[in-house]
Amino acid sequence: MRILIAFDKFKDSLTASRACEIAAAAIRASHPDCQVDLCPLSDGGDGFTEVLTAAVDGRLARREVMGPRGDPASAPFGTVDFSNVPRAALGLLGLDDETAPEGTLGIVEMASASGLAMLEPDQRDPMRATSYGTGQLIGAAADSGATMILLGVGGSATHDLGLGALAAMGMDFFSADGRKLRPPVPEDWARLARIRGSVSPLIPPIRIACDVSNPLLGSNGAAAVFAPQKGLRPGDFDRLEQASARVAAQLCDWCGQPTSLVREPGAGAAGGIAFGLMVAAGAQLLPGAALVSAWLDIDARIAAADLVITGEGRYDKSSLGGKGPGVIAAKATAAGRPVHIFAGEIRGGGGANLHSITPAGTDLPRALRDAPAYLAAAVTTAFQDQF
Repeated sequence: MRILIAFDKFKDSLTASRACEIAAAAIRASHPDCQVDLCPLSDGGDGFTEVLTAAVDGRLARREVMGPRGDPASAPFGTVDFSNVPRAALGLLGLDDETAPEGTLGIVEMASASGLAMLEPDQRDPMRATSYGTGQLIGAAADSGATMILLGVGGSATHDLGLGALAAMGMDFFSADGRKLRPPVPEDWARLARIRGSVSPLIPPIRIACDVSNPLLGSNGAAAVFAPQKGLRPGDFDRLEQASARVAAQLCDWCGQPTSLVREPGAGAAGGIAFGLMVAAGAQLLPGAALVSAWLDIDARIAAADLVITGEGRYDKSSLGGKGPGVIAAKATAAGRPVHIFAGEIRGGGGANLHSITPAGTDLPRALRDAPAYLAAAVTTAFQDQF
């Protein structure tokens, strides 16, 4: 019996890698003859760098950067040899075996430098959060020799249109009296009068792994859909939306790009960093779930498995909209493989063999603290009489 174990993270409790390890240990303890294939997942947020770098024998390094509210933070970036990247993933990067540049691909995630999970609830406010640290991390990957950057943008705390990242990569943002806005957060945009400079020529081409299709502005835009999740007060919405429109026009004007980019699908990703990097750095968006699937060779690993186990912290209808466990479950079902889904909380999502690992009546702090034991117990129980 060969089992593919492919978990995403259990937010605030278990990394994807740790969840896979716990499930594998539970399987091996009761069924030592089973073969297990561990495949940690990522949706572009927490763990994106670690998962993709480890999957192709890359190298991890860390840099101290500015966190989303200005405090120092230690964040990882990965470097991987292009020759180790699966061909299908190269294709999604716009490359092939012959056009892949020399050097290495740098892998960066916003969640570790400018992430919402880095802030306590009372510190979460996109009016005051910056993506500066993400720009520093991109620069660190470039300094290490990376000739292309792959950026995962899930889990951000920001709505600064990427101005913070652009400031870290060489651009300057001034008030009318000539003072630099350091960093240029939305709370200070009313004072933004001039943009100067450009992204350093040492920054290589940037690819953004992104699965949202939201534009920058409007009823389906970044502020309307995502900013409330990041702590935006209802009374600040109109101010943020209007300031975003004005600053976006300023950035397009300075960079000589059309303002129609505010309507580009995906421009609103991660508080508009996708927009800012497209306008000022020529970044290109690519489908994140498809990239991760190709990178991890998911189809072949499902085909080789007799059983598939997946899951995440919360499994709900959104899990079926392109998130890793939903993709795994759909692919496994299409391939005729039985699939079991384990989650800390299950709210719909459909499908058979759903397992909520958290005992009824457990409060959230205990559920997060004891998730390792709950996951191990749930996996043991589900398969104790099988195989």
